[in-house]
Amino acid sequence: MAGTMARSLPLTLDDQYGRTARDLRVSLTDRCNLRCTYCMPAAGLAWLPTEQTLTDAETVRLIRLAVESLGIRQVRFTGGEPLLRKSLEEIVAATKQLLTDENVAPTTALTTNALGLARRAHALKDAGLDRINVSLDTTSPDLYAKLTRRARIDDVFAGIQAAQDAGLAPIKVNAVVMPGVNEDGIEDLVDFALDNSLQLRFIEQMPLGPREHWKRGDMVTAQQILDRLSTRFTLTPAEEPRGAAPAALWDITDGARQGKLGIIASVTHPFCGACDRTRLTTDGSVRSCLFSTQADEVSLRDAMRAGATDAQLADLWAQAMWAKKPGHGIDEPGFLKPERLMSEIGG
Repeated sequence: MAGTMARSLPLTLDDQYGRTARDLRVSLTDRCNLRCTYCMPAAGLAWLPTEQTLTDAETVRLIRLAVESLGIRQVRFTGGEPLLRKSLEEIVAATKQLLTDENVAPTTALTTNALGLARRAHALKDAGLDRINVSLDTTSPDLYAKLTRRARIDDVFAGIQAAQDAGLAPIKVNAVVMPGVNEDGIEDLVDFALDNSLQLRFIEQMPLGPREHWKRGDMVTAQQILDRLSTRFTLTPAEEPRGAAPAALWDITDGARQGKLGIIASVTHPFCGACDRTRLTTDGSVRSCLFSTQADEVSLRDAMRAGATDAQLADLWAQAMWAKKPGHGIDEPGFLKPERLMSEIGG
């Protein structure tokens, strides 16, 4: 694909290394109702002014462009905490009315901390939401309160139950494993997942929060997680192909209990070569990688508000993805931590 302004629709979001983005992550807000210690300061962050964030109409326009003209087949809504977007159901419904290049509606998913999910799970399902990921790093009420600075784990459990009742399956639980913090509780998380028919996904901690909370030499690796779990559970590599999925799947057995376990080894075994994701921040910038710098971002918001046509916006988006680097380079000496924190980027 040539890097010119003369390409005509439809495009695909290709890069120079043979990858095509099919999965769009849309951050609907940078705000969050938790203050997780590894993500942000206790006082929170300086939230973006409303006028700098995308309106509902702007958000839907860019999602429509991505799905109908740029080959996107899955849309995942993230934050901050996306449940803080009051219009979430309307945005999901508008997305589900679109048709992909395969002439079907895009798959829709949500990554959430589940606070408030109990009240909205059925409405989200009715709007067209297909799947849900819940962020939960511990099943201990005391440790949850310490980690998130909020004593609300019962609300998370209620949200998971409501999502199950609404048919938002499969429900995946994402847990970041941190040294000396929650690593001694990973077996409890597995028990919780097996008992409740959830797919647990352990994630290596990445450098996307306050600098003092990540040191490469101290992190709990995917292999250490597997070694620890193998002393109690039977783990067998899953047979289904991984494709572009970030998690390597394992079949996990404990007596009569069986389930799936995912391990996301973003640091020790990066899957950049198969990455099919593109990201849209809440202030309307394209990020080709979770670890892009702000210098790599391209603002579709500014172009849109200056009167850009759909064709011009699509070309800007395609050019941003064409410039995607081969990998995030966390283990390389010249790695630069992104200026934005995870809550500002979107998962």
